[in-house]
Amino acid sequence: MHPLILAITGASGAVYAVRLLDVLLASGREVHLVISPSGNAVLKQELGALVDLERFDPAPLFSAMEHPLLQGAKPPRERLAHTGKLLYHRHDDFMAPPASGSFLTGGMVVCPCSGSTLSGIAHASSMNLIQRAADVHLKERRRLILVPRETPLSVIQIDNLRKAAEAGAVILPAMPGWYHGVTSIRDLVDFVVARILDQLAVPHTLMKRWGS
Repeated sequence: MHPLILAITGASGAVYAVRLLDVLLASGREVHLVISPSGNAVLKQELGALVDLERFDPAPLFSAMEHPLLQGAKPPRERLAHTGKLLYHRHDDFMAPPASGSFLTGGMVVCPCSGSTLSGIAHASSMNLIQRAADVHLKERRRLILVPRETPLSVIQIDNLRKAAEAGAVILPAMPGWYHGVTSIRDLVDFVVARILDQLAVPHTLMKRWGS
């Protein structure tokens, strides 16, 4: 299977990204991770995860997977067996594999997707590796999933969402449903993560499906 790309940017909702990373690694997928400085600040504020973007160590992200919001996740020792599947790239490294269309992937997720990142993608700015990799996925007609978490939305943001969708991106707002037997915050997180996994064709049992 081709690797997947996960980009974490500076919108609220870092818990969705951490849970998604957890499930993808547990499924044995190779994940190429890119974190923007603003995304890193949100990871620290919301989950207490202080990631060194210069000398990357996955330990803070693994610790964040044990956050009270995500109670019930697998213990760290099980995750450590998957660290070989996690590859990190600096947000300003345009020589990284995801910057090229010749690097084959199974899709890219920007989760959460900030308004500035959305704007950069919608207008093909390619100001950093995240925007460049997203542009590559659009031009190569590969799956690009944007997970915005903002409310209310300005007309400018709505227009950027439309532009990205027309270019081929899947717009998947972090809007959890309530019909699948919600008993905890993690159930709400898993609903959104499950919908992302469906778009990536990654099997899962995170939520009870409608009619089941």
